[in-house]
Amino acid sequence: MDNIEKLGLDKWFKDKIENTKSDLFQIARVISVNKNSYVISNGLKDIFAELSGKFLFNLDSPLDFPTVGDWVNIQSFDDDSLAIIHDVFPRKSLLKRKTPGNKVEHQLIAANIDFAIIVQSLDANYNLRRLERYLVMINESSITPMIFLSKSDLEKEEEIEKKKNDIHNIFPGIDIFAFSNSNLSDIEKIKLFLKPLHTYCLLGSSGVGKTTLLNNLINDDIYKTQPIREKDGRGKHTTTRRELIVLDNGSIIIDNPGMRELGIISADSGLDETFNDIAALLKQCRYADCTHIVEKGCAVLQAVENGGISKDRYNNYIKMHKETLYYEMSYYEKRQKEKKFGKFMHTYKKNNKNKK
Repeated sequence: MDNIEKLGLDKWFKDKIENTKSDLFQIARVISVNKNSYVISNGLKDIFAELSGKFLFNLDSPLDFPTVGDWVNIQSFDDDSLAIIHDVFPRKSLLKRKTPGNKVEHQLIAANIDFAIIVQSLDANYNLRRLERYLVMINESSITPMIFLSKSDLEKEEEIEKKKNDIHNIFPGIDIFAFSNSNLSDIEKIKLFLKPLHTYCLLGSSGVGKTTLLNNLINDDIYKTQPIREKDGRGKHTTTRRELIVLDNGSIIIDNPGMRELGIISADSGLDETFNDIAALLKQCRYADCTHIVEKGCAVLQAVENGGISKDRYNNYIKMHKETLYYEMSYYEKRQKEKKFGKFMHTYKKNNKNKK
């Protein structure tokens, strides 16, 4: 196996990546992003990288920037001490969210992920509604989700099983693994659970034990951890950038900072898949343009009234549905303005060039 294949370069990517004509270029994978600086790997060593001027000039939106997990076309210099990124190759998947705050823009999380692991702790952090929000984001990206429940040593076995059943009642078939970072046997089971050459992404709030889990999986305390606050069970942000790590068993993990905001832009398919029980009822409503909020003859409201769908789950669906409609419209308007401005600048430069 080539060194580059150990980073997850499978047949899907090989079929999408055209062979470069020049020996000066090579394929690499982005393993770390910190603002505008990158670290890439060619399978042999890690190299600091920058974007080429042409690449920057042709960027159309933040989604076009490289992110952790991307495969890129690079040119290396000075004995592989620096690389220039010229292109991002086609992506198998792209995990993204709305930028935190009022700005309506996408923020890249990671690319080319096979499995997204949502980590929730079995204390105050456990929250079915937050799980639904994560799953909308993951399902929208066509990534296979799974759930890890940390701090199992703090709960009785029957309580853990109850929480697992609560999850399976709304997400049948999803893989759930309860574990404790202080239990070596649990860590070994997780290692066996992770498949070689597949890329996993850790997602979850600060303080749930993602960083400790990663340290346990690599058998080294190279990533800093922070104590959680006793009053609300939340932790400080430990991971400040996204990083890709290859484990000894050949599986690949992308770590992420804890997320406090999970805004969604345009997530219709993610909503339908995550709330498939509600989606199945939408066409049964009396009115085609039913908002599922006040109308008579609404199949969704009827299911809530009959107890077929919990009110909390219904409220979460309506909240995210409204949110994605609002941000989708705002994002579309923003992109239209940017395109008009881009055309104006292109015409302006062309006219000035002709005058010379």
